[in-house]
Amino acid sequence: MQPESSSLKVGRNVMEKKRRMHMNHLFSTISSLIFTQTPKERLALPVLLEQATNYIKGLKESIQELQRRKEQLTGDQIENTDALEGSALPVIAVDEMGSTLEVKLITGLNKNFMLHQVLSVLEEEGVEVVTASYSTVGTKTLYTIHSQAIWSRIGIETSRVEERLNKLVF
Repeated sequence: MQPESSSLKVGRNVMEKKRRMHMNHLFSTISSLIFTQTPKERLALPVLLEQATNYIKGLKESIQELQRRKEQLTGDQIENTDALEGSALPVIAVDEMGSTLEVKLITGLNKNFMLHQVLSVLEEEGVEVVTASYSTVGTKTLYTIHSQAIWSRIGIETSRVEERLNKLVF
């Protein structure tokens, strides 16, 4: 019976050694994910786990803050759109932000104009369209066009763009 118990003991030792190696590998992985640089000295496992816990808590707080900011920004955009929709259609809002230009256009479904005409006006005024999107809600269509000045030193004459778009749409 002695040889069998000896082989069982060796088997348990091998399994325990594999378990410890696996755990060390996992702790090493945690350490590499938390620290951008490997610490000079090896941290005790309780310290490493505490720092990992604090790191994860910090990430959760960051996620919650970003979600709160996203909801706040999304709410602001909806309120701005609602304010534009409250007036007579069509509505044009042109906002200049440095060398970028944002055009919001709300129309009814019964207003016939071609989006390519609006894009042509923008290009003639020296802006390059970066993105253009639209959505239809009920009987209203909201167009959002983001563009950028082709020549940033010259800039964009926002009042002229708005005037030409008003002539086109009204």
